[in-house]
Amino acid sequence: MTLTFTPYSRLSTPVILPSTTASDLQRRLDPVIGSAKRDSQLLWCALFRHLCYRPPPYSPVCKTTLSLAPSDLLSLVYIARPATRGLLAANMKVLVSLCVFVPLLALATAEEEAVLESILRDRSHIEETLRLATDDKAGDYAAALQRLRKIYHSSIRPMEQAYKYNELRQHEISAYPGRTLGDSATDGEITSKPMVLFLGPWSVGKSSMINYLLGLLDTPYQLYTGAEPTTSEFTVIMHGEKIRTVEGIVMAADSSRSFSPLEKFGQNFLEKLVGIEMPHKLLERVTFVDTPGIIENRKQQERGYPFNDVCQWFIDRADLIFVVFDPTKLDVGLELEMLFRQLKGRESQIRIILNKADSLVTQDLMRVYGALFWSLAPLINVTEPPRVYVSSFWPYDYAPDTSRELFKREEVSLLEDLNQVIENRLENKIAFIRQHGIRVRIHALLVDRYVQTFKEKMSFFSDPELVFKEIVDDPDKFYIFKSILAKTNVSKFDLPNRDAYRDFFGINSVSSFKQLSAQCSYMGGCLLEKIERAITNELPALLGSINSGKNPTLSSCEATGCGEKPKNRYRRN
Repeated sequence: MTLTFTPYSRLSTPVILPSTTASDLQRRLDPVIGSAKRDSQLLWCALFRHLCYRPPPYSPVCKTTLSLAPSDLLSLVYIARPATRGLLAANMKVLVSLCVFVPLLALATAEEEAVLESILRDRSHIEETLRLATDDKAGDYAAALQRLRKIYHSSIRPMEQAYKYNELRQHEISAYPGRTLGDSATDGEITSKPMVLFLGPWSVGKSSMINYLLGLLDTPYQLYTGAEPTTSEFTVIMHGEKIRTVEGIVMAADSSRSFSPLEKFGQNFLEKLVGIEMPHKLLERVTFVDTPGIIENRKQQERGYPFNDVCQWFIDRADLIFVVFDPTKLDVGLELEMLFRQLKGRESQIRIILNKADSLVTQDLMRVYGALFWSLAPLINVTEPPRVYVSSFWPYDYAPDTSRELFKREEVSLLEDLNQVIENRLENKIAFIRQHGIRVRIHALLVDRYVQTFKEKMSFFSDPELVFKEIVDDPDKFYIFKSILAKTNVSKFDLPNRDAYRDFFGINSVSSFKQLSAQCSYMGGCLLEKIERAITNELPALLGSINSGKNPTLSSCEATGCGEKPKNRYRRN
């Protein structure tokens, strides 16, 4: 006979016993129970205290022989008394596998299912809120993505390559050092699903929350959880035709995915990156990323890779960011403070979660809620406070005598936020590409202005390096940025940092760029006209066709014409 125990405790650190034989169980229980009667509640309480609250090593002395009958096992695991069942639901789950060759198989199946239903939480509201039963319009979605990819490659990418936008050392949303947009990595990003990122201290319930949302409890591929720091890798849970694990080096080398840029963080990081593919209705619409817990007493260099830089990469690509806390980990250290600095500017995507709320009574929960805001107030410098969801996100029922209705409403509200991201995934991608096109256009206009000013200031006896150094060091003297604001409809809030172009032209010679007026051809037209047409007409028309339910295979520009073409102020007549 084999007993397999998987204890979970929210009150103290449990001792994990992955497997034990009947004789080992007897030896460990004898010092606790002694000659007491084999009452079901006494057996359970003794086992609970022994496994969860007594540190190892256990006493190897066997005082008496304790025999467990099938009825005792049934009483021990599926507690018949309501008080003890509540203790089980709130603090521990015990999974018992009985492998015998004699009449020990006489356990009542109906009673097992009834007790399990009383312990586990109903998940029907997850499918209803996320609308997992409804079918997506896969054809229309694929057609819109194909149209979006065509607009990018024909109108935005040529300008991006001509003026080397990817080498601009600036905090762009879609362009990073060492990354070239426009190749297969960009197609992977355009076709990728919305990303939901889980951040927070260690052992606050991030992995348990993913297991709960995906219904992975007691399955071979559930994320490992425990009271100690358990997640040491960045785990990407995504959709696949079959269940399999994908190594980080494979994910980075696969050009069909959007994780190729992660190679720049080194091989040590790729060993800490793992992907899990599984066929799941929710994963057809969204991708989850589980991150290592923040440990304040560990130096960053001990991780072996730039942890904050990797977090920044995922933060910049995440559509929704869950920052998870629990009542026992509200302190803010250096690593968590650095994380919130990286989240600056993403406040609209952040959802703060106070998990394991049913482990506290109502009065203590109010105090913990206030303490959480007190700790986070210096880190979130925005006018409106972020939304905090208070609940318990795991598969087991809420603890007795807690605010069950409140926790349920908070959970449904969080699921509605997640559903909004899923429903608006195509609109967000179009807005993402349009925002990227606006930044590429501004960059091209600025480079064109630098080139034009350089040619105007050059004379036969001038030193090119000194002339251009003067322009780069003091662009306001030559009205570089002011002229862009005066001649175009560019907002001053969209202009990049001036110092970024000092680094940019330190890598790229100004003589390697042509002016915008020279970037025209008889067959292909002008680059500036094409990118302006995409920004002002094609992408908004594609977005409008999606919102109105029309077929997005053709934009309104191609069907009826876009009217007057935007005037190229830099083209020589």
